[in-house]
Amino acid sequence: RPDTGPAQRRRRRGPVGSCTARLGRLQAAVSTPDGNSSPKSSKYFATEKKQPQPSQLQADFFNQPCISLAKSFLGQILVRKLPDGRELWGRIVETEAYLGGEDEASHSKGGKQTQRNAAMFMKPGTLYVYQIYGIYFCVNVSSQGEGAAVLLRSLEPLQGLDVMRELRSTSRKGPAKPLKDWQLCNGPSKLCQAFGIDKAFDQRDLTQDAAIWMVPGQELPGEQDVVATARIGIGNRGEWSQKPLRFYLRGNKFVSVVDKKMEREMAAMEPISCS
Repeated sequence: RPDTGPAQRRRRRGPVGSCTARLGRLQAAVSTPDGNSSPKSSKYFATEKKQPQPSQLQADFFNQPCISLAKSFLGQILVRKLPDGRELWGRIVETEAYLGGEDEASHSKGGKQTQRNAAMFMKPGTLYVYQIYGIYFCVNVSSQGEGAAVLLRSLEPLQGLDVMRELRSTSRKGPAKPLKDWQLCNGPSKLCQAFGIDKAFDQRDLTQDAAIWMVPGQELPGEQDVVATARIGIGNRGEWSQKPLRFYLRGNKFVSVVDKKMEREMAAMEPISCS
């Protein structure tokens, strides 16, 4: 019978230092380029619930009135992590506010709560994803206010453009020309296609989810950079059809629809430089 004393068992396990060294080499192998040891794609280290990053937008950011949140979104970054670990980044350049209550264009007008729009009544920062025409999706984010939410209308693609182009192409019928960068996310359904967002994302929490979140933008706009105009595609909703509840970055080519008249009015009100 072989010796199974303490000395023999120590020889079988090997010294503690060698185990530590092997662990260090393994961690280095899966570290990201920025030095973060949280791997992005290794199936052996995958976690379903993402640990919040220091720069990630937290609950206090989303906890503001609907119109304020719609404006505050401009310039912020939406991040989508795909199942294979790749990340898609897009700068928010256009939004619409839906106030609930008296807002005739809101899915929650009159305080009506259904199984479909339940996310609009959840805590600020909750995704509300709904389907239109039976095939396309739109993504909203709940805010303060009963049944209030902000529609994300357009993004400026920043990272993973080839993947976005691939995801968009799978949703298009028949052969088509490759999409230009500005065409990838210039509309609410287009950005959902490009970011792989569907009904499965409904009621997810942007502050907790492992597949989608937001981080602060590097260049946030001032009031003079934001155009406020009427919302798009809401039909005849009386006075609500003309209320300036759509907001977009002035001069940004990734916006879905530009209000040239409003931009001319803004330009006319700007002070003339004497220099």
